[in-house]
Amino acid sequence: MSQEKLAEAVGARAAEFGVPGMSVGILVDGREIFASHGVTSLADPTPVDERTLFHLASVSKTFTATALMRLVAEGKVDLDAPVRRYVPELRLADDGAAERITVLNLLNHTAGLDWNLIDDGRGDRSLAGLVAKLHELPLIAPPGTRASYSQAGYNLAGRIIEKVTDLPFEQAVASLLLRPVGLSDTVYGLAEVMVRTFAVGYNRGDDGALEPARPWGAFREGARADNPGGGLASSASDLLRWARFQLGDGEGVLPAAALRRMRERTVELRSSSLGDGFGVCWFLRDLDGVQGIGHGGSGAGQFAELLIVPEWNFAVVALSNVGPDGYTCNQSVLKWALEHYLGVVEKEPEPVPYDEALARQVTGRYDIDAMNVDIATDGTLLTLAVEIKPEIREASDEEMPPGYPPATLAFLPGDGDEYVVLEGGLKGERGYFSRDPHGTVTGIDLGGRLFSRVRRDS
Repeated sequence: MSQEKLAEAVGARAAEFGVPGMSVGILVDGREIFASHGVTSLADPTPVDERTLFHLASVSKTFTATALMRLVAEGKVDLDAPVRRYVPELRLADDGAAERITVLNLLNHTAGLDWNLIDDGRGDRSLAGLVAKLHELPLIAPPGTRASYSQAGYNLAGRIIEKVTDLPFEQAVASLLLRPVGLSDTVYGLAEVMVRTFAVGYNRGDDGALEPARPWGAFREGARADNPGGGLASSASDLLRWARFQLGDGEGVLPAAALRRMRERTVELRSSSLGDGFGVCWFLRDLDGVQGIGHGGSGAGQFAELLIVPEWNFAVVALSNVGPDGYTCNQSVLKWALEHYLGVVEKEPEPVPYDEALARQVTGRYDIDAMNVDIATDGTLLTLAVEIKPEIREASDEEMPPGYPPATLAFLPGDGDEYVVLEGGLKGERGYFSRDPHGTVTGIDLGGRLFSRVRRDS
């Protein structure tokens, strides 16, 4: 497959979804192929290329997990050990949970920690400062009983790295991983981003106009406590180098067996567009009988996707700079790449007809710390809307990304709890509703996160 065909496909999808700038990389048959579209900034239109930095957001977690796996391979950390062995000062809302949570629970999102603590820009914004406040974070389940995607869990994992290495997290990851792997354009913090070519993120307003996203990335400058879970910036070129490393022999950084262990299933995921399960950090996906491992990231007006197919020595990276449609655009590129390079066509789920009685069981409001999810029905269809909580938006002195307006949601065949979003910026997103022993709906799993029900609409 030629570079021209890839460039044509990327350009068509960027135009379809209104993406100002996009960078895509493919690793196939040992070759790297890149295609870029558009500009880094509408105000200063520099062409995007494979070395343009984008915010990786949660793709950063793959680096944090791999750095921690190096410490495991060196005998400095035990995956099955309680986190308190390394962070003895850890306090949580339930002290019993704080005693039982293991390092692996953090890395496969089974610690029972809610999404995250909101950074208000005040106080101690280091990882030590975050740990000191973790007792304020709600617990959604006993440790080890269910998967729920947690930024706080990965930030706590970053504190383990600091404690074990006696280095600031960013220096530790650079020393353990970034420098030895040769990732010179994979960096934390605006001071490093600014001296390289980088993409400005954009959000589309209600009138369709694009406005620069602020802050750059997903977090206020200085929010070091969120670096393990989402602080890196990188390029398509560096991410393919990262994919080669994950597919290789460890390059003396850590044993190949440790990399392979990260791909082994540690927990199942139910009805999730993220995949079928978690390894150590990686989302695991069945691709027509072949295993894919990957991770995505959503920042302020920037979206990143990395998918690796180890059996085929194949990888695809997609980076884009507009919200909310950059996510859908990236997903479209991944599907195109899988079909055209590997002949893999992912089947679209087929929803069942609208059921009024079932719809009435799930309508209402669900939330996590920063966001509300509203499920509503007009008697003919269900809709799902996602919005940053108004009080958080009003209290912030930073511009915040727009929410996702109501989009049609439909149930999937089976027990009546699994669903798929049929339109909008979350099109294709799958999840399920949780019930208590009496059958009452108590939560919704969206994007791998459990949103608890706070209001029932009859």
